[in-house]
Amino acid sequence: MMRGKKLWIPALFLLAVSLTGCQDRTSAPSGEIQTSVPEKVKLTVWGAAEDEELLGRIIDGFVAHYQGEADFQITCQPQSESHCADALMEDLENGADVFAFADDQLNTLVAAGALEPVDNADVLREENLPEAVHAASVNDILYAYPLTADNGYFLYYNKNYFSEEDILSWDKMLDIAGSQGKKVSMDWSSGWYVYALFGNTGLTVGLNDDGITNYCTWNDTEGDIRGTDVARAMENMAKNPGFLSTDDAGFLEGVQNGTIIAGVSGVWNAVAVEEAWDDGYGASRLPSYTCAGQQVQMSSFSGYKLIGVNAYSREREWSAKLAEWITNEENQALRFLLRGQGPSNRNAAASQEVQDSPAIAALLEQSEYSCLQRIGGNFWEPVSTFTAELLAGRPSGKNLQELLDNMAAGITAP
Repeated sequence: MMRGKKLWIPALFLLAVSLTGCQDRTSAPSGEIQTSVPEKVKLTVWGAAEDEELLGRIIDGFVAHYQGEADFQITCQPQSESHCADALMEDLENGADVFAFADDQLNTLVAAGALEPVDNADVLREENLPEAVHAASVNDILYAYPLTADNGYFLYYNKNYFSEEDILSWDKMLDIAGSQGKKVSMDWSSGWYVYALFGNTGLTVGLNDDGITNYCTWNDTEGDIRGTDVARAMENMAKNPGFLSTDDAGFLEGVQNGTIIAGVSGVWNAVAVEEAWDDGYGASRLPSYTCAGQQVQMSSFSGYKLIGVNAYSREREWSAKLAEWITNEENQALRFLLRGQGPSNRNAAASQEVQDSPAIAALLEQSEYSCLQRIGGNFWEPVSTFTAELLAGRPSGKNLQELLDNMAAGITAP
């Protein structure tokens, strides 16, 4: 793949924004004499820990923009976007006013009454990509503010080790890495990534019409590719000296210390990977792998990050203004520049900088083999239990079909 242009941020731009983290953003006192005392507005924002500095700058801009209209006290707290709904459900009425979350949690949040329809829905539909709007909607009603259109995964690879032909085959990549004492990584502790191996085989998993329970045929014993075929292919991968199952932190650590030369991840790591590999930095759609004597193209879940406004917020109007500010065109462009995350805003996504990004190009290439993630909560633990057994060499002594049946039973449990 052609390598995109390196991100370049003018020095004057960097000097113009605050370098402080996002802890407690308070309106700066004005030198002018106030004729009236502005209302005090206290807001709590939840966002990914990695976005702390970015959110700090965005919130500073919000406070400056609305200076004089309110006395802001905005506190930003780290909260995993993938577990935001769980955290919010623990104390919804006292939860964050504004929060970032992955789109697969939307149905849960709406059903729990945590989100209400967005007021300026027509404007947001016009400004954002249709797929992002769809991901932020339930029954065509918009409940959240689209933030990114990049919450999927693809292949990062170091061009110093792999050719463009090599990266078409997962098996070949594992062999190349193993022969040089290096690793190719994928996170098997998460069903989000494990879906890549089952999703394009004819074996299915998804959400039932009740919006809560799942269906799953990953344990099927008939068809061109059976569940045991995928499980056997996974066992072969696990035994390959070039393979490593590790989480996101482990992937980055391996990239930076040189032990990992390719891996499956998303755009949130683009800046760090490019810094580590420099001219070797490459990104592509996922490769194919050998299963049941044939080559199967790896699939993926596609996803979107959204910003929600807590229906129980004591400052609903200001919370909505902040959510709109965080997701506007300028701040989505800033998010791409500083974090490499793909915008959902049409204008920001159409910029030359975004179009030249290898990670975004890889994500778009992979989108042909991806689908929107809609999975019930019982999906995750059975998958991680299944993969842990395979990675450990099946210490339970159970055969592959039994392990698959147990996993499917857990996924489809009421």
